[in-house]
Amino acid sequence: MNEISERGAERVRKTFGQRKIMTLGEVAKFIGASIHTARRRLKQWRATNSYNRNGRYYTLPDVPRFDVNGLWRWHGVFFSQYGNLKQTVVALVHSSPAGLDAGELRSLLGLEPRSFLSAFAADPRLRREKTQGQFVYYDADAAVYGRQRERRKLRQETSRQPTPSEAVVILAEKIKHPALTNEALSRQLRKQNLSVAPETIETLFVRHGLTVKKTPHSI
Repeated sequence: MNEISERGAERVRKTFGQRKIMTLGEVAKFIGASIHTARRRLKQWRATNSYNRNGRYYTLPDVPRFDVNGLWRWHGVFFSQYGNLKQTVVALVHSSPAGLDAGELRSLLGLEPRSFLSAFAADPRLRREKTQGQFVYYDADAAVYGRQRERRKLRQETSRQPTPSEAVVILAEKIKHPALTNEALSRQLRKQNLSVAPETIETLFVRHGLTVKKTPHSI
């Protein structure tokens, strides 16, 4: 590359520091070269292209300030330290404690899942299961999947509302055994083949105003 082009290359790197992101065409204009040469230079600089906007925008490695999930947004353009959208989804699912559903992926990526999730239906790196009417994506590795699935199950159990039939049994048992803690009541219900977490029992009692009010200690 001649001296003028080298000056152009230095100028484009400084411009990335100021503007943060640029298109391939803008880079080509700055270095006074063809699109092919600009693309090759970006590869040499280890530039990353956006996972939205059709990957039109690029940034250099020292520009983004990635968050804890490895993602960075700049004026509506989204970047990932993992690479393109497919690589990012796989990485996010792999690192998630309990897999990810469509809503969780939407929150993380800032994209509508319907526009890309169909591409992962048969991806060998992921495992997809339908739970409570929605698909959840887990890592394909058996050990990771097992941990994620167990945490997802626990999360669903502890955050759910009891069904009407469960509520009837819970309240009946509480009337019979008013001194039982929620944990003990949960164990009691298991003897009746009813699996209800203590947190779910607490949710029911709070909803009906049946929580025990603690009396302040006398001074």
